[in-house]
Amino acid sequence: MRFDWLWRESGRIADLFLWHLGLSVLPVLIGLLLALPLGWIAQRSGLFRSTFLGAAGLLYTIPSLALFVLLPLVLGTKILDPINVVAALTLYALALLVRTVSDGLDSVSPDVLQAASAMGYRALPRFLFVELPLAVPVIAAGLRVAVVSNVSIVSVAALVGTPQLGLLFTQGLQLRFLTPIVAGIVLCVVLAACLDGLVLFVARRLTPWQPKAR
Repeated sequence: MRFDWLWRESGRIADLFLWHLGLSVLPVLIGLLLALPLGWIAQRSGLFRSTFLGAAGLLYTIPSLALFVLLPLVLGTKILDPINVVAALTLYALALLVRTVSDGLDSVSPDVLQAASAMGYRALPRFLFVELPLAVPVIAAGLRVAVVSNVSIVSVAALVGTPQLGLLFTQGLQLRFLTPIVAGIVLCVVLAACLDGLVLFVARRLTPWQPKAR
C-alpha cells in the first residue's frame, strides 16, 4: 500500500465516495417508493400475483452493463450521464422490493386486518396505518439486500466512465497499481456496512414493539 498516494488523492477519493453514496442510495429510495404501491397491487392480484412478481423479478436478470449502454438510447441521455446509472439501479431495486413489499404485507395477521376493518379502516388507510407499519421488518430485510447490492453494482458503471469508487479499480488495473484497488474495495465494504446498519437502525426505530435483539 502506498499511503503517500492515498494522501495526495484523498480529495478525489472523497469525491468518488460521495458519488458512490448518492448513486447507491437514490435508486433504492426511488425503487422503494415505486415498490410500495406495486407490491400492494401484487399482494391483492390473486391468480396473477406469481405472474406479476415473476415479471418484476426478470428485471434483475438484465446485465447491468447492458442497461448502462442501452438506457441512453431510451432516455435520450449521454452515455456518461449519471441518470443512466440511477435509472438502471432503480429498476434493480424495484425488482427486489416489489416481492419484498408483497411478502411483508402477507406477513400481517388476518386477525389484525379483520380488527382494523371492524374499526372502520378502509383499504388505503388500513394499508398506510396498519399493514405497512407491521410489514416494516420484512420490507427492511429486503431493503438491506437492495442497498448492499447497489453498492456493488454501482462499481460496474466505471466501465462507462461514471464517477464513483469503481474508477479506482479501473485506474489500478490500467496502471498495475494495487493501492487504488484496495482502497476502492475497503471503501465499498465500509459504505455497504454503514448503509446496512442505517437501514437496520431506522427499521428498529419504526417498530418499537419488536423484541430487542441480544
